[in-house]
Amino acid sequence: MLKTILWRIFDAIPTLILVLTLVFVALRILPGDTALAVLGEHASAEQLANFRQKTGLDQPIWKQYIDFLINSAQFNFGNSLSTNFSVAQLVKLNLPYTIELTIAATIIGTVIAIPIGVASAVHKGEWIDNSSRFFSLLGYAIPDFFLGAVLLIVFALNLGWFPISGGGEGFADKLWHLALPALALGLIKAAFTCRLTRSSLLEVNTKDYVRTARAKGASESRVIYRHALRNALLPIVTGLALAILSTLSGSVAIELIFSRPGVGSMLVGAIESRDYPVVQAGIVVFALFVVLVNLVMDILYSLIDPRVGHTS
Repeated sequence: MLKTILWRIFDAIPTLILVLTLVFVALRILPGDTALAVLGEHASAEQLANFRQKTGLDQPIWKQYIDFLINSAQFNFGNSLSTNFSVAQLVKLNLPYTIELTIAATIIGTVIAIPIGVASAVHKGEWIDNSSRFFSLLGYAIPDFFLGAVLLIVFALNLGWFPISGGGEGFADKLWHLALPALALGLIKAAFTCRLTRSSLLEVNTKDYVRTARAKGASESRVIYRHALRNALLPIVTGLALAILSTLSGSVAIELIFSRPGVGSMLVGAIESRDYPVVQAGIVVFALFVVLVNLVMDILYSLIDPRVGHTS
């Protein structure tokens, strides 16, 4: 297990370097002058020159790149160009809101999807199966930001049951602010996981060991949950990993719609103002999330089926 974890971490290093390189290049090929975007059109030539010198934008591009990689490895992103506030503090303030939203949406999606997917597979061709497939079809067709906007208009603006914006203060208030954004993301991701659970369980149901368990007189619930579902978990776990990463990317739009603090809304604001340090820090955080989710899923694979750890 330890060997697998260390290998996955080592394997992620080239991916992180590639992501950092793409971010560095993308930000610097954008048209326009960063110093002018931050200081405004009325800034003097001397002010612009001082700003470039202070932020290192006057350095050769290769030196900026090397400094960027070194600072990223040390999680040192300097100060925001727009506010001169510590980028590390900005991430520290916004990251918990994004983590809360991602975890809550994943829990909602999983709690809804797996039972419906199991029921759909067990009652194939019946009304619950048809309803499940219709739910999945809607989930594939409706973007999460559209569903978020509908929930906001209906339950926050019109009915007033939930707050319109903000992240809340205190545990209960945070849950109240989190409900609609998490529900919007969770319902969309549940459609994918539900369909995956159904197809995976239907495939496992045809295996010999499932038929043998039924022939031995095991109860249907024991056959489904002890034998079939357990062996269908690997593709489901893979689907959950994809759903978590999709939820993380979808949180950007949801944070903007519900005016929630978070890394996504911080990142969009930084892109608009061409605030290099904040954008770079936000992308690094998202890249680390991807690596962490993949690492956790690899560990789950090994726990569900030890043969995966031996063959990796």
